[in-house]
Amino acid sequence: MQLEPHIEQFIHDNPQGVMTTFRGNGMPQLSIVTVYPRDGGVGISITETRIKFKNLLKDPRSSVLVSHEDWWSGFLVFEGTMEMQHSGNTDPEELRRARQNIFSATTRRRSANWDEYDKLVDDDKRVAMILRPDAIYGSALARMEAARG
Repeated sequence: MQLEPHIEQFIHDNPQGVMTTFRGNGMPQLSIVTVYPRDGGVGISITETRIKFKNLLKDPRSSVLVSHEDWWSGFLVFEGTMEMQHSGNTDPEELRRARQNIFSATTRRRSANWDEYDKLVDDDKRVAMILRPDAIYGSALARMEAARG
């Protein structure tokens, strides 16, 4: 499923989200994350040291709730399978470019020193992720449809 432009804009305008992963015992784990539109999905970055990363390695299913900043003006939930680029599965140069894309997308600027940034995120073991949704739902959809006429 390719995201429609108005849905990508909603993600861009509302970069805060809550990601659900599943623990080994089947219970959900919720995490606050920064989101951005990326390659037809929802982009997220975490580190390899987090429990949510370990959860996703075992079970890549995830949901991400993206809410308007006031929580009451609409939200979207994206459900699907998380695609991850990390040090264990990605060519170092490809991972470096994905990590730089994260910085540019979430800060809406370019780094003044990419070499320094590359070292920091490598030391941090940053993971570049995309959730390409199988399903999207939420109160913002009706508002978007009404606004489009």
